[in-house]
Order: sequence, then C-alpha cells, then structure tokens
Amino acid sequence: MQVSPSPLRSSHLSINTLKEYSMNSPSTSRRLVLSHSAVLIGAAATGGLLPALARAQSAKVRVGLMLPYTGTYAPLGVAIENGFRLAINEQGGKLGGRDIEWFKVDDESDPSKAVENANKLVQRDKVDVLIGTVHSGVAMGLVKVARDSGTLLIIPNAGVNAATGALCAPNIFRTSFSSWQTSYPLGKVMVERGHKNVVTIAWKYAFGEESVSAFTEGLTKAGGKVIKELWVPFPNVEFQALLTQIAALKPDAVYAFFAGAGALKFVKDYAAAGLKGKIPLFGSGFITDGVLEAQGAAADGLETTLHYGDGIETPRNQAFRLAYVKAFKSQPDVYAVQGYDAGLLYANGLKAVKGNTENKPALIAAMEKVKIDSPRGPWTLSRAHNPIQNIYLRKVVGKENKVTGIAAKALADPAPGCKM
Repeated sequence: MQVSPSPLRSSHLSINTLKEYSMNSPSTSRRLVLSHSAVLIGAAATGGLLPALARAQSAKVRVGLMLPYTGTYAPLGVAIENGFRLAINEQGGKLGGRDIEWFKVDDESDPSKAVENANKLVQRDKVDVLIGTVHSGVAMGLVKVARDSGTLLIIPNAGVNAATGALCAPNIFRTSFSSWQTSYPLGKVMVERGHKNVVTIAWKYAFGEESVSAFTEGLTKAGGKVIKELWVPFPNVEFQALLTQIAALKPDAVYAFFAGAGALKFVKDYAAAGLKGKIPLFGSGFITDGVLEAQGAAADGLETTLHYGDGIETPRNQAFRLAYVKAFKSQPDVYAVQGYDAGLLYANGLKAVKGNTENKPALIAAMEKVKIDSPRGPWTLSRAHNPIQNIYLRKVVGKENKVTGIAAKALADPAPGCKM
C-alpha cells in the first residue's frame, strides 16, 4: 500500500523514473519471456536441456516472500504470509508436486530499499517467484526488478495503479485490488446518502493519493464535490490538528484512508475529538480491516467499501475462516485472503504445467486462465492481470465488518496505459 514528498519521488522510484530505468517495455517483457523459452527449446533440440529439466523438476520450488515484518504494516505482512502458506498447505504442502524452499526479506515498508531487497531474492536466492508487497512505493521497486529480470511477481496487496496499468507486464500478477477499485464506488454511495460536500483525509503517498483521486472521481460523477483534501505524511499518526480543521469545515461527511496502526489510531482519535455521530466517517475498508477489534466502540457504524468482508456468509468463506483460525489462532482479514488467493493462483498455475517453473510462457498462460474460488467470492483476472471482483459495502456491527450490499459488481480496473 509514503510522506510529502511521496517516497515514490524521494526514493527515485516514480512511475516516470521506472519507465526510464526499465529495460523492457510491456511488449518487450513478453518478448523477453518468449525468447527465453525459445532458448530452452533450442537447447532441448540439441539434447542438452532434458537432463537440466529433469534436475529442475526434482529440485524445490524457490518462493521469495518480500513483505513488511517490522513497522506499521508488519501485521499485514504476517497475515499475507499466513494466507499464502495456508493455501499451499491445502495443496499438500507442495507446488506442482514439488517441495518448496522459502526465502524471506523484510522490506520495512521502505521504498528506498525496495530494488536492493528484491534483487537479494532474484540474484542471490534465485527465486522462481516473488510474493510482495503491502506498501505501494515498495511495490514499484518490485515491479522494476520483475520487469528487468523476467521473474514472476505476484502482488498480494499493494494497489498502486501502475503495477497493472502503465507498467503492466506478462509476468506481473495481482491478487488484491487496484487503488481505483476499492475507492471509486464509495463516491456514489455517499451521494446517495445525501453527503455531497466531503472532506478527504489520507496518508500522502502513492496509494493514499490514488485512493483519494478514485473516490473523488466517483463522488464527482455522482454529483458531489470534495471541499478540502487533508494530507498526513506516512507513517505519521498525529491527527489532532487536521481533526480540528474538519470540525471547523463542517462537511456532510469525511472520506479517509489509513491502514494498520494508523487506521487504529485515526478512528479512535476521530471519536475522541467528538466528531463521531456528528460528521459521518466513511473510508476504503483498510481503515477497519485487521484492527477492528482494537478500535472497539469508536468504529461502530463506520461504513466502508472493499472486496472482502468478515460477514460474507458462504460455505467457502466460513471454511476458510475456520481453517485460518485453526492454523494461526487469530482471525483472518482481507490481507490474509489476498495472500491465500496468491497461493491459489500460483499453485493452480504450476499444477497446470506439472511443476515446470522453467516454461514461463505456459505458466503465465495457465495463471491467466485460473478462476479463483476465493473466500471473497469467485474472481478471474483482467487482461492486465488484476482481479475482476465485487466491491462490497460494509458496516461495522460489533466486531464484524458486516456486508450490507454490493457497491459495484464484477468491477474491473480500467488499467490505463497497459499495453499487453
């Protein structure tokens, strides 16, 4: 899922910079993958590849996890890893019939270290797949390394639009959402409730900026307007001065994006400032997911939009939640679901190619066709490799993000700039 100026700029990992640094355009990336396959086929024709393939098939699949294990987003990283491992354990603990070797790097939610950390997994550990990450600025570094190296990347959270937009590539997949997807539908919902004059407040980094932009797009199209944008440097959690501004502005409602520890504190501070019950608070679902129990009564009644809710009453979701609690002794959240679905996507892809990680074109083609039977509901991938999925309207009732409706059905991100 970054500080003014945005770490995307301060770490020289902006979209424009990545375009300049990237040695492969999306179309070139596809040719790189295909040409790699052609080299393998040519080697096979000479008889030199078959022993190598046999060794590869008997070797372990090398899985690289690049997630936050310290700092604000640490609980999110743990939940993603838990979900991924649960999905693999349900496949018998193997991928495509092969044992697994795990490699882990703490990305510290630090964009300035992203390329270096990703290269540790790609160049040093020779992983077959990268799984990461949460912070959108860090994800941009992962995208650069994946595009440069041709390594398969599955993004289990970060919603930065460019990953499956302008910087899309055949070897880059996402099992979570785009920034646009989770916030755009909420604008219409709020206008339908009579909230036309809205203040937004969010962390000032790529995902926060894109979330506010998407929400504003939806709000404006529905006839509302944003009367003030308020920004907080990431990962700052000092909100009091901005809450005083909100009280003075007296908007119809507030839209907020924070996550993890920041979301926990913001919701509590909002209530403590006397705004709860006076100015309705809405947000993308990350403002409650993973921290709802700790938020307590301060979150009661808060409405959000997201692609998952605790209260999705389907046998699939109930089975997943029971299995997760049994395995990890904690309640799953949207981050666990996204990690779980990343595991399902990779496992199903490798199963289709009988564990052959070397045949990237076949593996990519197989993953593109997978229909994920997810706890959030079945979903498929768009042409840009982003989920086409329902965005639910949710309301906090007690300790649950209760699903009250569908804000947008089978919503596909428009993926502007994607050339695949």
